[in-house]
Formats: sequence, structure tokens, C-alpha cells
Amino acid sequence: MPSTLEFVITTFVTFFVVIDPLGILPIFMALTGKKSVAIRQQIAVRAVLLAGPILIVFAFAGDTVFRFLGISLPAFRIAGVPADYGLQPRPKKTRQSKARTWRFFHLQYRSAGPGAMTSVILIMGKAGSDFLIQLIAMSTLLSVLLLCLLVFLFASRLMAVLGLTGVNVIGRVFGIVLAGLAIQYMLDGFAAYIAILKPFDA
Repeated sequence: MPSTLEFVITTFVTFFVVIDPLGILPIFMALTGKKSVAIRQQIAVRAVLLAGPILIVFAFAGDTVFRFLGISLPAFRIAGVPADYGLQPRPKKTRQSKARTWRFFHLQYRSAGPGAMTSVILIMGKAGSDFLIQLIAMSTLLSVLLLCLLVFLFASRLMAVLGLTGVNVIGRVFGIVLAGLAIQYMLDGFAAYIAILKPFDA
């Protein structure tokens, strides 16, 4: 078990990269760019309030649910974060109202998608039955969601400072880190399966 400080840093970076508040920023602006400040704030709060409970439920019940379905933790490691690439919702040419619905769905998907679900389950798995470490993990998750909310609330100012190019550059950097995280999860999953199969080879 890593030190508490190392666990906090690793957990924060993992959640921040997977949820990717800055990467969601252009989607949020596309959804709310022409809205009033009050409506924009409502959408921001709603998005985070929907994403938060989903991830918290997966944190405490996800492993049990998947084991009940016969899906092992190593299998979830292999499929979880990479699923963000394969299952990423694609925009369709629809009417404006449906386009807004798609963008909001995409916003929710990016906030609490397979990668975030996988990460929260695996991090809680590392915490084990240690209540203090579990509390730290959940506090870190909530802090990232709060940061995500602040990004949404100050979206216009951030876009003015960073510009679309700046946001895209940051998104590409986070994308590389996320790809590395996905590959590491897959390698850990394969390693776990190999460890399980070794006794049968002996």
C-alpha cells in the first residue's frame, strides 16, 4: 500500500485526467454558449450533480455488481478505460433540439463514463477495507468534481484566457496521459489473469 500522500496525489491525478474538466470545456461552451449566466450555472450544477452520485455508487457497489454478473476485476481493468475510446458517443446530424440533447449526454458521458467508473472502482479496491483511505478517495473524487464545476462556472473566462487552441493542446496532453493509463490498466488486467492461470500450469 503506497503512502497516504502518494495515494492522494495518484488518485487526484487519475480522477482529473479521466474526468478531464478542461477537455469537457468546449462541449460545455457549445451547450451553453448562448445561454444566460443563470441557465449556464443551472446546467453546470446539474451536470456535476448527475455525475457525482453515479461515480459514488460505482465506488461502493460497482465491484459487487460486476462480480454478480460474472465480470472479474481484471476483465474490467482491460475493458474499462479503453471503452472510453470505442464507446465514445458520436454526433449525428439532427435538429437543433436533439443536438443540444446529444451535447448534454456527451457532457455527462465525459464526466462519468467507463474510464471514470473503472478508475473509481480500482481506486476503492486499492483502499480495501480501510475506512480512512476510502474517505480520502471519495474526498479526492469530490474535489475533482468541484473543480469540474468551477471550470463550468467560469467557462467563458477560461476560454477567453486559454482560447480554443490552448484548450485543445491541454486536451491532447491529457489524452496522452489517459492513453497511458488505459494501457497500464490493460497490462495490470492481463498480469492478474496470468497470475490466476499459473497454478493450473504447475
